[in-house]
Amino acid sequence: MSGKVRTIIKLTTLAAPLLAAIPATAGDPMLLYDREGLAFRAHLQAGLNAVAEGNMFWNFADMFAPSTGYDADKQWLEGYLKPGISFTNAFDGGVILYGKGSVVISGTLGIDAYDNGNTGRITLEEGYLGLRYGRDAVPSFDVSFGPREFKAGTGMLIANGGNSGFERGALKFGPRKAWKTAAIGRFAFQDFKAALFYLSPNELPDSSSGTTLVGAELRYDWAPGSFAGVTVGHVLESSSPYAQAAAGGIGPPGILPGGRDGLNFINLYAIGKPFPGTMENLFAGGEFAYEWNSRIDLAAWAGRVHVGYVFADLPWSPTLALAYQTFSGDDPFTSRLERFDPLFYEGSPSSWSTGSKSSMVFINSNVNAFQASLRVTPTERDTLTLRYAHIRANELRSPIQFGQGTRVEIDGGIPSPVAGVTSHHLSDDIFLEYNRVLNPHTFLTVGASVSFPGAGIDSVVNSAAPTWIGGFANVVVNF
Repeated sequence: MSGKVRTIIKLTTLAAPLLAAIPATAGDPMLLYDREGLAFRAHLQAGLNAVAEGNMFWNFADMFAPSTGYDADKQWLEGYLKPGISFTNAFDGGVILYGKGSVVISGTLGIDAYDNGNTGRITLEEGYLGLRYGRDAVPSFDVSFGPREFKAGTGMLIANGGNSGFERGALKFGPRKAWKTAAIGRFAFQDFKAALFYLSPNELPDSSSGTTLVGAELRYDWAPGSFAGVTVGHVLESSSPYAQAAAGGIGPPGILPGGRDGLNFINLYAIGKPFPGTMENLFAGGEFAYEWNSRIDLAAWAGRVHVGYVFADLPWSPTLALAYQTFSGDDPFTSRLERFDPLFYEGSPSSWSTGSKSSMVFINSNVNAFQASLRVTPTERDTLTLRYAHIRANELRSPIQFGQGTRVEIDGGIPSPVAGVTSHHLSDDIFLEYNRVLNPHTFLTVGASVSFPGAGIDSVVNSAAPTWIGGFANVVVNF
């Protein structure tokens, strides 16, 4: 691993000074034109990321696909550019016409985690027009149509509208966030906000699910950083299949073509300071989601609770946070389907990922995790975060991701095909991340992580699975 680490450090050492040298111009350096209510502004995001991995996916390929010659030790370099331009045109009476267009230019040098690389694509990211009106203490509205980013609530179900990786490159960065089609209406009055949305994701052409969904959100902000709300939605159409556990967990999982089609969902959330004025440094939150689809007899659920405290009076202002999240899996002893569909969740380590390494294997279905994090800020420009996740399966002999890992096991002397795992403990992930603000527009991030397989992973390979290790270093510019 030392050679890989040296590669990461060398690439980062070369890239960081170049990107950090971009001047932090006073004011708005990207303002192109501003006169008589009409303004045009340029935008630019760029990133360069060096990644090294060892024993990827706990060397599952040696068990399930030895003929492919998959190399579980990987190093690759990925990057992206996202240039764009936006405008606003203010009219008398407070009405504003606005819009934005941008593209993503991304690529990967080397072979990445999913055995793709030395490729890249240019795709449209944003391309929307909108109209908004709003003044203090009066109702406001904002309607828009066209590709753009949109997140409901905390991103438990609706957040990531675009796919990266594979032929598009930039797997880890995932620079595409905008929905391919987005019609959004927002309305606000004082502390209440509402939104109506129609969305279709920007998926990879070869694996597009054809999903379109509609929904609504109502949110109440009772204090800065404290809010509660509810999101409801319905999948109008989708070809995305669902996996269902075999009866009794014996046999390969069944596949329901178009299982997502017609899915209904509701997401309730409350985040903030439970005791404002008395314990200002304490924060907490809770979420619950329920999904149902009578067409395929589906009923699934998920939830999370978390609590944290900022020790503002201690050196480096440590922030300690604890969380528990769980997503239902399909019970192999019922005829009903209980597999939770995480839809288009925000999968960053600080949001809804389940573990660090493990989140590349497990989507948020049939898993639960106890997670802890400790963040310190030695200076205003430096942040160090340590994250730990203990990850377990909710249902044994039931698909965890989509049914991968189907294999034959001996039960009472009888060979039987099974899917999922036969022990609840999946893995323990540790992730150390360092962030440095090089200047107001340039950010350096270096991270290292390790995933220790549990008895559940060992049961899949029928031996002691190896420890999965890796690291990365990236520089991002944002104007």
